Amino acid sequence: MALQISPSILNADFANLESELARIADADWAHVDVMDNHFVPNLTLGLPVVEALTKVSPIPVDVHLMIADPDHWAPGYAEAGAASVTFHAEAAGAPIRLARELRRLGARAGLALKPATPIEAFVDLLPEIDMLLVMTVEPGFGGQTFLDVCLPKIRRARQAIRDSGLDVWLQVDGGVTTETIERAADAGADVFVAGSAVYGAPDAAAQIAELRRRAADHSHGSSAAVG
Repeated sequence: MALQISPSILNADFANLESELARIADADWAHVDVMDNHFVPNLTLGLPVVEALTKVSPIPVDVHLMIADPDHWAPGYAEAGAASVTFHAEAAGAPIRLARELRRLGARAGLALKPATPIEAFVDLLPEIDMLLVMTVEPGFGGQTFLDVCLPKIRRARQAIRDSGLDVWLQVDGGVTTETIERAADAGADVFVAGSAVYGAPDAAAQIAELRRRAADHSHGSSAAVG
């Protein structure tokens, strides 16, 4: 697979989301952060808005659920049309069952890990998921600074994916800019969530192209499909 850019609409103008999605039509995904003010200390948007977004987005919707009880709520986002649904390992009661249900409903299943959550406990789950998300900030707010302490974890995750022989995508989310994307790509990430870096730029399309170029220059082939 090619390197992919998934701009987060958390930094978009919420009063004009359809036009804000049009600004990122050159990206691979539209990243939608769902926060419930329980799992994380922030409240964003929920299922009805996501369902509406899937109907007008020019690119597939990549939902990141930062919510309590994803076992109950996550399947609804797949049913609403999200092409990828990521839930947090720290919040899920039965992650394997949930991942299988998301796949059955036609969505890619993603598993997210907070910065302090070790990858090693979840390596055996790789056959059950399509994407592993390594958070590079504490989830809950946009505009945070990239945590370089997560780079070794990204490298370990990439090695685990290689060793598995599976085509699991490795996403990073938090503080991704034209500078930090180079370090993340070098560590092995191949899907990059960027919010303020894209929506804060005067030309979102040009910024997406620049992020993709910088990631490609530093990827060392880590994004190639395995197996």
